[in-house]
Amino acid sequence: MTKAISERWFEDWTVGEVIEAGIYRMEQDRMIEFAKEFDPQVFHTDPEAAASTVYGGLIASGWHTAAVMMRLLTDLLGPASMGSSGGERLLWPAPVRPGDVLRLRVTVVDVIASTSKPDRGVVKIVSELISQDDVVVLSFEPAMFQRRNPQP
Repeated sequence: MTKAISERWFEDWTVGEVIEAGIYRMEQDRMIEFAKEFDPQVFHTDPEAAASTVYGGLIASGWHTAAVMMRLLTDLLGPASMGSSGGERLLWPAPVRPGDVLRLRVTVVDVIASTSKPDRGVVKIVSELISQDDVVVLSFEPAMFQRRNPQP
């Protein structure tokens, strides 16, 4: 039986495992609000002006999309999460539009026990946000620190 995600410890991750979790609907007002503060480009902030850009309409800031991924990933990881030292290959292969419904898919690519800190390990994943049309809109490959189960 698969453990609930929030109950997972380092030992519960398996190389090759694929988990889909969480959903988030991109609302136009929130997209514009985020972009006005953090990424004020016209194709993120002005629906009318965005129509004449290469995108043909309003799209979410990639940083907003990354924040959504982080939220869904945080919900997935639960209390065993100890943060991350970073990741590789942050990609935005397709734009996110108002009304898109995004879900998280995580594929475990490596599980490495720490030799210097026995209370933890590193779980390397491919983390993808996927639209309602099954299009990958964001991909990132972080290395996450996970606590070991204190009660094996």
